[in-house]
Amino acid sequence: MSVWVPYRLEGVLAPLATRDDILVWDGKTEPTHDPGDVRFYVQPYTFDRNTVEIIAEMPNLEVVQTLTAGVDHIAPAVPDGVILANARGLHDASTSELALGLILASQRNIDGYVRDQDQGTWNFSKHPSLADRRVTIVGYGSIGRAIHRRLEPFEVEVTAVASRPREGVRGVDEIFEILPSSEIVVLVVPHTGETERMVDTRFLAAMPDDSLLVNVARGVIVDTAALLAEGGRIRAALDVTDPEPLPRDHPLWSRPGTIITPHVGGNTNAFLPRALRLIGDQVTRWMKGEPIDNIVPRAG
Repeated sequence: MSVWVPYRLEGVLAPLATRDDILVWDGKTEPTHDPGDVRFYVQPYTFDRNTVEIIAEMPNLEVVQTLTAGVDHIAPAVPDGVILANARGLHDASTSELALGLILASQRNIDGYVRDQDQGTWNFSKHPSLADRRVTIVGYGSIGRAIHRRLEPFEVEVTAVASRPREGVRGVDEIFEILPSSEIVVLVVPHTGETERMVDTRFLAAMPDDSLLVNVARGVIVDTAALLAEGGRIRAALDVTDPEPLPRDHPLWSRPGTIITPHVGGNTNAFLPRALRLIGDQVTRWMKGEPIDNIVPRAG
């Protein structure tokens, strides 16, 4: 019986690397070992279907560990009785950095100035600050909280929204009371049946003129057709899109007031060392018979 991990376990994890039952498969080639022997599978950091479909060849599987915070891409393939754990916390810093960068770029027209630079154009113009803005974070898990912490020095007023209200956090059922005063809305909700296309025509219409929608969650949280039909009254900064990857001729590329990055929220050099620590901790706990962290509740 074996453990499959996507990276060599080196450095502080070297003791694990010497075990002959811990094998490396990065999903980029055909496996050289029998998937039927796998009991603990760390999915490579990719959305490639082969890394999901191979689960069907693992009859002895006990644990699937993702390196993503969201698990919607893999959860349907994980059999009942198999533990599914996500990478909660792994991408907090990098995703929140990107969210903040997208906000600043849109507010201060940085993307526009870069285009002007390409043309050698000096375009002195006035744009909205981040300071004194009312920011709503929809989805208040670990990444949402990390975004909030990074926003605090910018002198903003933050409203946190989650699926259920709690102290200091409003419930999503209040969203249409909150949106009319929200100058910046940041989406960081998981993809579920309830959140899919939650940002629809009604949601967008409730946002003020020249407000900013930032999506660092999943592309399907936003109804793309509704965003295109909205016509540019509000701005958008999107690290994720629907469809994804976005086809070259898709009209979202040229939507007025829109910045698009190619789903790179977690893709920084902070990823690998943090991923290795997570893998080492989780595999070690499992080998010792201890409970692992970040278990995702399963329906039923």
